[in-house]
Amino acid sequence: MEISINSIQERDAEELYRFEKNNRQFFEQMVPSRGEDYYNFETFKIRHRELLVEQQEEKSKFYLIRDNSGNIIGRINLVDIDTTNDIAEIGYRVGQDYGGKGIGAKALKLLLETEISVKKIKAKTTMNNIGSQRVLEKNGFKQVCIDDDEFEMNGQKLQFVDYLLEL
Repeated sequence: MEISINSIQERDAEELYRFEKNNRQFFEQMVPSRGEDYYNFETFKIRHRELLVEQQEEKSKFYLIRDNSGNIIGRINLVDIDTTNDIAEIGYRVGQDYGGKGIGAKALKLLLETEISVKKIKAKTTMNNIGSQRVLEKNGFKQVCIDDDEFEMNGQKLQFVDYLLEL
């Protein structure tokens, strides 16, 4: 499947909200919940505008992953961009219907091919999210450590796994 990544725009709010809401249960199996308030459309619009400001200030870059029909099938973000220390953090999520099809790996590859102003990129995933670990490793990320702190999610005790890519 061909995909593209495009910077988020104001006009994407409603479609992105539907994508997040439709995939909520799926996402919350692997990552901590964004909270009930996130799924209130009025709150979502406020947060969306805040992301646009953050992107305009070049503190972060937010992209939508789209299929060849233009539908949102995921998102990928470069956040906490620190040009002084040449480091940022990556985050991504792919919708339930598109998992296991290489979409995350392709989107990350596309992101890494864009103009990136840092030399190191950090990533973090839960220890049970093997798919996400594979996405990172396919794109050259190396596992740095497993966090000592445990947390409970969906009745499981989990830890975060930290990754690093040096460009």
